[in-house]
Amino acid sequence: MKKYEIQDHEPSLLPDGDWKLVWSDEFDGDKLDSEKWNFRRHLFHKKHDAWIGEEGIEFDGESNIIFKMVEKDGKYYSSQLQTGENWYDRSGTKETWNIAPFNKPLFVHKYGYYEVRCMLQKGDLWWSAFWLQSPYIGTQPDPKRAGVEVDIMESFFPDTYIPHFVHWGGYAEDHQYESTLGEHRSAKRGDEIPVDGGFHRFGVLWEEDGFTFFVDGVQSGEKLTGGCSDTEEFILIGTECLGYRSHIPGFYADHEGKAKKDDKFIVDYVRVFDKIQ
Repeated sequence: MKKYEIQDHEPSLLPDGDWKLVWSDEFDGDKLDSEKWNFRRHLFHKKHDAWIGEEGIEFDGESNIIFKMVEKDGKYYSSQLQTGENWYDRSGTKETWNIAPFNKPLFVHKYGYYEVRCMLQKGDLWWSAFWLQSPYIGTQPDPKRAGVEVDIMESFFPDTYIPHFVHWGGYAEDHQYESTLGEHRSAKRGDEIPVDGGFHRFGVLWEEDGFTFFVDGVQSGEKLTGGCSDTEEFILIGTECLGYRSHIPGFYADHEGKAKKDDKFIVDYVRVFDKIQ
């Protein structure tokens, strides 16, 4: 891995080779850049009550965006950001064709290196994630054409992350996946990997033949080649609170989450690089 210096900011750690920065947000200002991000608010055509907008984020004046839990009447809410949208995560319509009008994505891309530098949350009532998703996942069986979901970082418990996953085929009977677990199964409690409480870099190298993941400049697991995407995808970064979905993979059976006062998920930057041939 090699350092890629950014003036007045922390450097990126990139795989060997020559790279150029093609998209980034350093979160330097005091408000969200609406030309780069919008708030994800819907799930499968319905408004998802767990996700809120501006009140779920703040800026610290030190080039960080802070995601926080908001409590209202004993329930918790948080924010998720995206640079595009999935075809079924827009709000539905009342017409027979229950798909809302298309919105122009703010940023979609394919191949290259995608990286976040972040500090994970300390409580276990919510989780954080950095991932890619195709606008068309599950619309037809070939993942190269329909695209995939790439889970670069998912943190379900304080100062830990789980092995990395790639999903394709949609999320019902045709769903397929591969992970860096080393065996074909869903992640479960005990699979999480600890990190210290500071900032960490999570990245993925997306190539034509698969995805290679990195944590703090070190490869994390084997390259995943089962579901390869040749479709532009968008970026998501954010959080979600417990209690709003009927199924949460393997982790929260018989578990009561506990909120930590003033808990935060802090993001320093999100960057995308293209390899110079």
